[in-house]
Amino acid sequence: MTGRGLRSGQLADAAGVNLQTLRYYERRGPLASPQRSPAGHRLYPTGTVVLLRVIKTAQRLGFTLNEIAALLEAARHRHSGRPGTGLQARVREKLVGVEQELAKLTVIRDTLRAAVHHRLRWRPLLLPAG
Repeated sequence: MTGRGLRSGQLADAAGVNLQTLRYYERRGPLASPQRSPAGHRLYPTGTVVLLRVIKTAQRLGFTLNEIAALLEAARHRHSGRPGTGLQARVREKLVGVEQELAKLTVIRDTLRAAVHHRLRWRPLLLPAG
């Protein structure tokens, strides 16, 4: 770490990501472009480590990068005291989508289990007509 921030490699190591991920997040929006040192090196604020961990956690929860960028923006508004951020609404919306997808997957699983359990009854349906 320099006196002014973390260089790309330091940040990537601390956050458990690679350099390509940093660049990708900068291009896609969840990560703002950092300041540059006089030599042109990217210098990230130390809090960026936590931000990257939040982004990775949100991805594991099924959020897209666009959704994550919107969530981060909503969180910034919330912390600034500005009303109407919709952070809770966005998370609830994602939860509803996950629950709907889970219901669909449950039907698929149950259908496949039934097919395995009743395999002899399904066999005529799977054989070509002859």
